[in-house]
Amino acid sequence: MRRETLLVHSHEMLNFVLSTDPRTNRLRGHTMHPDLEKLMALQTHDVEAKRLRDEIAALPKLVASLETKQKAVEGQRAVILDLIAKEEALRRRQESDIKDHQAKIARVRKQMDLATTTVQVTAFEHEIAFAHGEVSRLEDAELESMERSESLEGQRKLADEAVEEAGKNLARERSRAADTIALDKAALAAVEEQRTALRPQIEEAMLSTYDRIAKAKGTAVAEALNQKCMACQMMLRPQRWNDLRDRSNEETMMSCDSCGRLLYYDPARDAPQRKTVPIESIAASIIRSL
Repeated sequence: MRRETLLVHSHEMLNFVLSTDPRTNRLRGHTMHPDLEKLMALQTHDVEAKRLRDEIAALPKLVASLETKQKAVEGQRAVILDLIAKEEALRRRQESDIKDHQAKIARVRKQMDLATTTVQVTAFEHEIAFAHGEVSRLEDAELESMERSESLEGQRKLADEAVEEAGKNLARERSRAADTIALDKAALAAVEEQRTALRPQIEEAMLSTYDRIAKAKGTAVAEALNQKCMACQMMLRPQRWNDLRDRSNEETMMSCDSCGRLLYYDPARDAPQRKTVPIESIAASIIRSL
């Protein structure tokens, strides 16, 4: 399921539903500054636009990181293949040296058969013994090389699997990224169109305030719940809280003394245990009435 679908259930998307229905703020007799409604909708568009831009920017970086990973595992496999090739070349040299020593032994034996003095025989025997020692040493070294090659073959198998998996993962993520970016660009164009249509409907001073706060804080509008700003989590002064809950006019917008964000209040979400009659939330009532 795409993240856009999941966002339908998020608080900000519910705020968007809330803000786009002009009936919302009077369902329970609670009024709201008309520009605040539009700013809530604008913030939803802005947050979604940022998410889409961030994803569009992040996906190529993800693909690039996977390409780097694939090159790394290919490099590791190349090192293993190089070591295997070196061991094979080493054994070929060892086998050649063994043959040379064996040929020398045969040649010296023939010479020893023709020796006429004890000194000559002794010298030939020493030469043959040395050659036998070299053959034995080379055979042991060749065996060690074969053992190393066996270990390297196991590593090569793992490296082959890693390269194959990295390649499949890269292809999969590259395709997914391309599809997601295409969808995100289309969604971003739609969101930008909605933003462009909405901004001229908001009073210029209010829009300027919104832009200033959003630039500094990331978001400019926050819910006030249980005497707390839900953006910065700081408590509101009692008088500010009472004014926000109890005012029956829509003349002014109120802001958080701590973070400066513009506040809105949903009576259905505030301290429901004190209410004797169940009251559904603003967003829920909108959805039910659709």
